Amino acid sequence: MGVILKAENISKQYRLGEVGTGTLSHDLNRWWAGLRGKEDPYLQVGAVNDRSAKATEDYVWALRDINFEVKQGEVLGIIGKNGAGKSTLLKILSRVTAPTTGSIKTRGRIASLLEVGTGFHGELSGRENIFMNGAILGMTKNEIKSKLDEIIDFSGCEMYIDTPVKRYSSGMTVRLGFAVAAHLEPEILVVDEVLAVGDAEFQKKAIGKMQDLSQEQGRTVLFVSHNMASIQNLCTRAILLENGNNVYNGSVSEVVDYYISGDRTIIESEVIITNEHRRFETEDSLILKKIRLVNTTPSSRGELLFQVIFEINNKLHEKICCTGSICSLDDSRIGSFFSNSFQPKVGENEFELTIPNHNLAPGSYYLNFSISSGNVQNDNLKMLDHAYKSISFEISREKQNTVRLTQWNSNWGKLFLQSEVNLKND
Repeated sequence: MGVILKAENISKQYRLGEVGTGTLSHDLNRWWAGLRGKEDPYLQVGAVNDRSAKATEDYVWALRDINFEVKQGEVLGIIGKNGAGKSTLLKILSRVTAPTTGSIKTRGRIASLLEVGTGFHGELSGRENIFMNGAILGMTKNEIKSKLDEIIDFSGCEMYIDTPVKRYSSGMTVRLGFAVAAHLEPEILVVDEVLAVGDAEFQKKAIGKMQDLSQEQGRTVLFVSHNMASIQNLCTRAILLENGNNVYNGSVSEVVDYYISGDRTIIESEVIITNEHRRFETEDSLILKKIRLVNTTPSSRGELLFQVIFEINNKLHEKICCTGSICSLDDSRIGSFFSNSFQPKVGENEFELTIPNHNLAPGSYYLNFSISSGNVQNDNLKMLDHAYKSISFEISREKQNTVRLTQWNSNWGKLFLQSEVNLKND
């Protein structure tokens, strides 16, 4: 499918401070520069769009040199922190405001839902606002009439459809606004973080409608949300904005992992355990020293193999075992594991922890790991040392294994991952 939207070097500059303060002289400077065929003098200045930093310039770049393409039928997710420039970008794409520099090239009609009540007149009824919005989007009266019943039914606001919109709740307003935008068959649908106002039922219905628009009707959707689950379920590709810049453009899973990881470090094949990894006080009889991922490019069809080095200061009278959990980068616990018991020696010990047939989906994860003494089957364990977020790794994007994980009803987690220890001591 061909490119339906193309953004080329999009930048947007705003002036900080109160509107009208000192702008006449700046307008005259801009006019005089334009009259002489010179570049706008204020395009050469401007601070980075970091809302947490103190302003050092009179101008700020809300967006700077944004470039991307969207193909017909794609659902593009746009994510980033508050103030990153997401809404500004959507307003430019929707022609609500013009870019300072750059250009937008589109094919077809764009329908936008940028904030609660976008384009609605509070004194008009819901029915009248449907016709007004349809006209703004370029639809004829007959076209709107043919879709009217479907729009009202989807919105779930039939009882209040002839009531002025000013009496609607924010959720009802969003329902009606989304119903109008989605059912008037735009080639490009732009949706900002407005679905969060709706209830769970409407969010599910709205996401289903956007999937239908893209997959069955070949429409293009631009979707901004802070809900990473919605982004991953709906979008086919994503971009990440940070301080007005496009810092990552790629597959949804890669962009979300990059965003969630925070420190931008997703893969750590070897970690030296320090007190930063320890969340609780532990005894000095056993000290974890290092964890290393042996197979650095694991896949869903393979196994996870970790090398663990620890030190025993005093002879232990009980055998030990290792326990832990595997979590996604958004801190959701995917599954738990425990190993067989073994007897270590005083001094430095090394063993390999194997988790075969894990069946983890492609993506990035981290490991919570601990060594305990006692009987895990009786939940009679005494933690000797542990490492929280000890190591992170990525499952390569290959065909997933069809092996089902064993269900284990306990406090450890819903999924029990089989594991075994191979002690490497002489």
